[in-house]
Amino acid sequence: MTPQVNRRSYKSLTRAAQAEATRAAVLHAARELFTSEGYGCPIARIAERAGVAVDTVYASVGRKPVLVLAVIDMVLGDTDRPIPAEEREYVQRIRAATGAEAKLGIYARALAGLLPEVGPLQEALREAGRSDPGCAEAWEGLQERRAGNMLLFARDLRATGELRRDLDDQQVADIVWSTNSAEYFSLLTRRGWTPQRIGEHLADMWTRTLTDPADPEPRSHGHRPDATS
Repeated sequence: MTPQVNRRSYKSLTRAAQAEATRAAVLHAARELFTSEGYGCPIARIAERAGVAVDTVYASVGRKPVLVLAVIDMVLGDTDRPIPAEEREYVQRIRAATGAEAKLGIYARALAGLLPEVGPLQEALREAGRSDPGCAEAWEGLQERRAGNMLLFARDLRATGELRRDLDDQQVADIVWSTNSAEYFSLLTRRGWTPQRIGEHLADMWTRTLTDPADPEPRSHGHRPDATS
């Protein structure tokens, strides 16, 4: 390999590293400001916090709806970057757990810790969608993603052999999807419920509504992959 090729390769790697560092700075600033100030925080403030130009924010991550979705995924994954649902720590604990009640309890407790931060962002995105088509598209995409993940979760629960036979997987998914939402969390919060109480309520409600341990189905071998939120 010639020295010229080596120099080009080095420069390419340097540019890629710089681009990744810029993206990380933008995401970090967006998480800090969106979670503290809400969706109304201007992009210019995020750019200033990250030490970049506004155009760089758009180029490195995207426009405001994309930024909010990235921040939501960062919070859900408890990481400094968005990660797929299956890589989230609480999802892995759910998959490793034995029994539907244990899986539902882990998920409910995780939501109690996550929804105080991601719930307001999701609600703000929904409200902004009333006048901003980009936000409306992002919010609809988020809801569809959640619904798909809940169907995977329902299948993982079904593999325990403990779900009610009169509920199919889609019905199980829809029940969890509707009650793990930011809207449901917000309603109970406005009635004075604490996040811990909401988590305990979800675990109890889901276990009572979805499982039938007195008449278990035959267990299937292994777990199907699941992803939540």
